[in-house]
Amino acid sequence: MTGIDIKPDAQGKVRDLYDLGDRLLLVASDRISAFDYILEDEIPCKGQVLTQLSCFWFELLDGVVENHLISADVADLPERFKPYADYLRGRFMLVKKAEMFPLECIVRGYLAGSGLKEYQKQGTVCGIELPAGLVNSSKLPEPIYTPSTKAEIGDHDENISFERSAELIGEDDAARLRDLAIAVYSKARDHAAAQGIVIADTKFEFGRVDGKIILADEVLTPDSSRFWPGDQYEEGKDQPSFDKQFVRDWLSANWDRQGNPPRLPQEIIEKTSEKYIQAYEAITGRKFG
Repeated sequence: MTGIDIKPDAQGKVRDLYDLGDRLLLVASDRISAFDYILEDEIPCKGQVLTQLSCFWFELLDGVVENHLISADVADLPERFKPYADYLRGRFMLVKKAEMFPLECIVRGYLAGSGLKEYQKQGTVCGIELPAGLVNSSKLPEPIYTPSTKAEIGDHDENISFERSAELIGEDDAARLRDLAIAVYSKARDHAAAQGIVIADTKFEFGRVDGKIILADEVLTPDSSRFWPGDQYEEGKDQPSFDKQFVRDWLSANWDRQGNPPRLPQEIIEKTSEKYIQAYEAITGRKFG
């Protein structure tokens, strides 16, 4: 079975969402998106990696912030989903329904991607001034918080200042999200470093349940983070990665961003799947499967 015959109530780039009243069923597909496009090719095992790695982090980070996870056990599936247990095993989460904040809470610990490009032009990242002399992949003196808006599928997220985030959600909540995001990143960064993985940057989503801010959606996966092998890290150059950057790099070399993206070669599909699984196994210390 390669899916389920129940129409989702909402669909994201990767996840299908089923509304169960006071709870949600989130199902991670094997779809992959890049440059705001959902690619035609799927990545085998990707949905299971995203879900199982998120569950690992939710457990590890429980002392830092509460989260939305209720269960990822097929025994707890609602009755109408049980016929699809084989497909759903390892790729679904039963979660609390939260009032989500309209922000991507991005934390950057290293200089990479769009942050590097801005720094090279202006000495800033998302308007935050950084010390002179940093280079590609430099570790920042302290992690920085650079929120963005959450765009609809096909649109671009927009980087915004902390001050603008405070205008959108209120100063107290904006400060709380910033502090929680940095605390969660710092705890995860230290765990991953001990496992030989550098978390260069990541993005979180938070919501509110019964007045309390909780961590929601996926967390610290190869879709939402840059993972670099610690034993190969070298400042001043692009890093090999265990994340979606591998697909972005292939697309950048083989597509001019005009029209729809090309189909991925089989070797890129297989290598991407391997990288996601490697990330899971390195971070968790567990065998995937």
